Amino acid sequence: MDRRAFISYNAAIAVTQVAGVALTTRSEAAMAATRAQDIDFKSNLPAPGSFPDRWICGSSSCMDNTDPPVHVHWYNAHTAILRQNKAYSYEAPFAPLYFGNDRVLLLDEGFTQLRNDWDLRGVVDECIDEWCARNGRDPASMELLVAFSHLHADHYAATNQFADRPRTRYMGLTHEEMVGFWGMTNFPEERVTLDLGGREILIWGSPGHVVSEFAYYDSYTQILYTGDMFYRGRCYISFWEPWFDSMTRLIEFVDTHPVTHVMGCHVEISKDGEDYPYGVTYQPDEAPVQMTLQQLREAYDYAKTITEPGIYFTGTVFLCNQTRSMTTIDVNPYRYS
Repeated sequence: MDRRAFISYNAAIAVTQVAGVALTTRSEAAMAATRAQDIDFKSNLPAPGSFPDRWICGSSSCMDNTDPPVHVHWYNAHTAILRQNKAYSYEAPFAPLYFGNDRVLLLDEGFTQLRNDWDLRGVVDECIDEWCARNGRDPASMELLVAFSHLHADHYAATNQFADRPRTRYMGLTHEEMVGFWGMTNFPEERVTLDLGGREILIWGSPGHVVSEFAYYDSYTQILYTGDMFYRGRCYISFWEPWFDSMTRLIEFVDTHPVTHVMGCHVEISKDGEDYPYGVTYQPDEAPVQMTLQQLREAYDYAKTITEPGIYFTGTVFLCNQTRSMTTIDVNPYRYS
């Protein structure tokens, strides 16, 4: 574990001790005893994986929807991607689940609070049990980190479901706790490394949609996760200059690191570029969640030309520059291109 990872790991301890989470850690002796069985997350990269041809995307009648509340897709043997059914919430956020040798990282927790509404914690536990069974591990030995991309309820609402879960640490709901969870001292420019046990996640600040926001890069799949700052739909930009600076950091990162996919937290657009109305609970022809580096670069180049508030379509996403009070594009009074 390098120094940056050590700082990040212990910062998480400091935050969750305040939150009252149980803090047992895997001993060095236990880690050494099982090291020969550890999974290699650093060779033959990027680790191959796949996205589904179609996600669960709601239904024309929510009351008649028979799909499960969350779609669990295994991108590969050590990476799961969860997506909330739109019939349960029109936000339908995605939630990556990354497995390392020592701990698991869940990013974004969906728009639900009560387990008897729908049980995200139970779904995550099932995924952990399945992974441990495949890899000869004891689920009780795996630590779970519960974090999110930014401070909006559809990304952190289910955090409370994990409050009494053993061997679990969760991000707090203030900017200071979020930054401290990753041990950052120079937000948003500083980049820290989280070690999940041979699998490293790079994390840095990515504000603009909101102030408290992060980008995450998984070194194993080489997927760049951008949350709501850049995604397939209406990128609501509350603060243009910080957002543009965040885009610049993304471009600088992809110029120096291999990236297989850029992935946001929502899909609000069809394969043909049509904006789905705000609040819709059925998207039968939605675009894929994954995006290419070319699409990221095209959006950045387009953003360079924007000088005033409005809605601008890059061909991949809608850049909604300071138009947050409006939601669906076809009724927005601002000019859009």
